[in-house]
Amino acid sequence: MTPLQLTRRRPEVVAGLLAAAALAWWWTARRMSGMGASPGTDLGTLGWFTGSWAVMMAAMMLPSLAPTLALYVTPSPGRMSIRSLLFACSYLLVWTAAGVLAYGVFELGKSLLASELAWNRGGRWLSGSVLAAAAAYEFVPLKHACMAKCRGQRANPAGASQESWSATLLMGARSGGWCIGSSWALMAALFALGVMSLTWMALIAALVVFEKLGPWPRAASVATAVVLIALTVGIVISPHEVPGLVVPGSHTAMHAMKAMS
Repeated sequence: MTPLQLTRRRPEVVAGLLAAAALAWWWTARRMSGMGASPGTDLGTLGWFTGSWAVMMAAMMLPSLAPTLALYVTPSPGRMSIRSLLFACSYLLVWTAAGVLAYGVFELGKSLLASELAWNRGGRWLSGSVLAAAAAYEFVPLKHACMAKCRGQRANPAGASQESWSATLLMGARSGGWCIGSSWALMAALFALGVMSLTWMALIAALVVFEKLGPWPRAASVATAVVLIALTVGIVISPHEVPGLVVPGSHTAMHAMKAMS
């Protein structure tokens, strides 16, 4: 079944999920108001980051999950089933665990290579390298295999809502794992651009939706790679000219740091 067919099959579920994503966007915007949005900005404590990341993933990933989640609804109209909620929670839990891992890598890199990774030294080149690697990943077979799994979940809806709760939890975790396999490089690109930036969050979320729900997944991967390559070139050659990029040490970045203080 296509995403549009699934949306029509259970419009109340899709509407509820999109409402939850909108609420997560609102909460994230409030949470990050006045914070540094540049690459390499301080992520705060592990607890603060974990909570913020979980809500960020709800904002960014739930819209693309909506058609799949529509399979996990009981025949009772007008409300989401417990299985649907378990599926979504399990899915987000996997993404939260991935965020904790990313936090550890980020903080370890800062503690070991703080001076070398300053923006005016290796930081700009690191950001460009991460974006270039994310673009290259769009053509790796593992990317396409995981994307096929993500999209393939919608192929056979029969009996999905009859699964046990434990099976639904497992399926939600598997779906999260496939999604990570497909989109982890895009999330790495988010860190390279500024993980606390609503602008880059919106861009990455749009690319994820484009790839997962669009009718031509291979063409979507090529388009995504083109966007990432353009950002790579912009950051390496003239970062101050990249729209939406808060360059570390710039007036905008310094103002955000003063506001946080």
